[in-house]
Amino acid sequence: MQYLNLNPYIKIARVDHWFKNVFMLPGIVVAVTAEPALLKLGLIYYLIVAFLSAGFVASSNYVLNEIIDAPYDKLHPVKKHRPIPSGHVNLSLAYGLWLALAVAGFLLAYAVNLPFLIYAVLLWIMGILYNVPPIRLKDRVFLDVLSESVNNPIRLMLGWYATETSLVAPISLVIAYWMLGAFFMAIKRFAEFRMINDRTIAAGYRRSFSAYDEEKLLISIVYYAVSFGLFFGVFLLRYRVELILSLPLLAGFMAWYIHIGFKHDSPAQYPERLFRQKGFAAYTSLCAIVMMALLYIDIPMIAEVFSPTITLN
Repeated sequence: MQYLNLNPYIKIARVDHWFKNVFMLPGIVVAVTAEPALLKLGLIYYLIVAFLSAGFVASSNYVLNEIIDAPYDKLHPVKKHRPIPSGHVNLSLAYGLWLALAVAGFLLAYAVNLPFLIYAVLLWIMGILYNVPPIRLKDRVFLDVLSESVNNPIRLMLGWYATETSLVAPISLVIAYWMLGAFFMAIKRFAEFRMINDRTIAAGYRRSFSAYDEEKLLISIVYYAVSFGLFFGVFLLRYRVELILSLPLLAGFMAWYIHIGFKHDSPAQYPERLFRQKGFAAYTSLCAIVMMALLYIDIPMIAEVFSPTITLN
């Protein structure tokens, strides 16, 4: 009797990408900071269920991505070795896995609360809009970056509502988080474009590359970085001015990430491998620790220094 080899199916679910659920953490931290009463022992249960739910829904999207992109991945120098383009996966079983993972994710999301379920469903729908023709946002110039990076604020909201809060998340933080995700994705596109180094081959692999060049991608990276800074500035000035001390560290983080995007066969193409950049990983941890501390440490002098000195009518 021949047994089904499960390894290719586990690979297309990309469980190693579940690390991206770390983008739920700012939503959790800010919600708990705004409403300290949420911080209780029972919260741990909801957070575990929430992370599992987000992981299953994300894996459902990854499976769909692998199925739909298989013909294009055959044209990529590295992705052609993935399980589906290399012929190691039964497509009927893959579609079944796609639906099963979504159902599992939604059931767990329902166990958290209704708002969390709504955002879990939205995360799944974005996977369909991003991958499936005729919409297939990933083929549309600039929309490919903006539509994939919208998963960032969705994950923020998943973290926010995993805490059982009834508060409304600040829109400035949501938009800043979106623009930060777009910054990451634009650098990923830039690194991919440079690695392939042939517009025709790149456009065959990803149709949006037919309208891209290095200049356009670099300009978009600057745009997303500036937009993040503007909206994050609005958030910190209105809600937590102490965070202004983190801005030099954040600027260094973004500059370092751009530097990584210029590397040969850049790790920015594979975010799950970024932890191997030990210096960058340590610096990222430092940024996170400093920002976490600034959420809880009051520095009255900062508010005084940055308080309005004139009134504009």
